[in-house]
Amino acid sequence: MKLLYTVNSPYARKVRIVATEKHIEITLQEVVLADPDCPVKQYNPLGKVPVLILSDGDSLYDSRVIAEYLDNRTPLTSLIPKENRLKSAVRRWEALADGVCDAAVAVMLEQRKSEPMQDPAQIAKQMDKVTRGLTVLNHDLGQNKWCVDDTFSLADIAVGCMLGYVNLRFGKMINLATEYPNLDRLHKKLLERQSFKDSLPVPN
Repeated sequence: MKLLYTVNSPYARKVRIVATEKHIEITLQEVVLADPDCPVKQYNPLGKVPVLILSDGDSLYDSRVIAEYLDNRTPLTSLIPKENRLKSAVRRWEALADGVCDAAVAVMLEQRKSEPMQDPAQIAKQMDKVTRGLTVLNHDLGQNKWCVDDTFSLADIAVGCMLGYVNLRFGKMINLATEYPNLDRLHKKLLERQSFKDSLPVPN
């Protein structure tokens, strides 16, 4: 299997961490989405990463689909619970974490435009989603060790990848330690895991 990814995509990072935690070997192929020869569109008509190319040439996308596929490949270290209530809880955490990432990416793309072309109202709207999402996640985590049922799961991976991306893009605006201390504690704990160390985003 081969994973097409970009180094700073929080969604691709989620898949990379899942593969590592599940001890599943996949070939990593870093791509540049703006490159005219980028292969992503051949496998995902939306032109987004991550894309997992299977051994038969078929492909899977997006990150939630790939993560569940990898989790089901082996019973080792199950990251998505089988019991419906817990599974729904994990997927809810993942959905909110991914939604915060969606809003953060929207802000970043808007800010990359020349200043006269930027829409301050759009930036404010998306940043509001980021801060509201962080507030809810911080509150729901409370003093718990992990996000769901005191067990490391896909919920923690998704939240950790989101926090890494927020730090990367908004580290000067958002101080996790003072504003969202519960999330900051979780993030520091996750960074002790080799899977998180090996997939750190790169400032650019």
